[in-house]
Amino acid sequence: MIWIQQEVRLEPRPRGFHLVTREVEQAVPELSRVRVGLAHIFIKHTSASLTLNENASPDVRRDFESWFDDAVPEDFAAWTHTLEGPDDMPAHVKASLLGPSLTLPVRDGSFAVGTWQGIYLCEHRDSGGPRKLVVTAFGEQSG
Repeated sequence: MIWIQQEVRLEPRPRGFHLVTREVEQAVPELSRVRVGLAHIFIKHTSASLTLNENASPDVRRDFESWFDDAVPEDFAAWTHTLEGPDDMPAHVKASLLGPSLTLPVRDGSFAVGTWQGIYLCEHRDSGGPRKLVVTAFGEQSG
């Protein structure tokens, strides 16, 4: 049995849904030592989230952003948490809807997801800054 835990720093991105699958895998080279197991990916922020979805068409990511901006508007009159800017409270709601983590299967050193699936960093702030993930993987060691 092997256990791996690594913090991964993602560079700042604009508001939107960004594919980060390869970036996360490359930032945790020890993942290559896992023959079969699980990886838990946790984002250490309250205004960004993670989800798994379509990795081929950028239209899907744009449509996600459009839907979330319409469903959770910045100008909602009932917001009381407004000191950090108009995008902050909506970002917290969006992050809670999508969640802070993913648990993915690992096979032969990489995430065993579907052909058309990818990990999204869901950046809900206009300028969220760098984001930190904690990747914890465990399983049967290769070789």
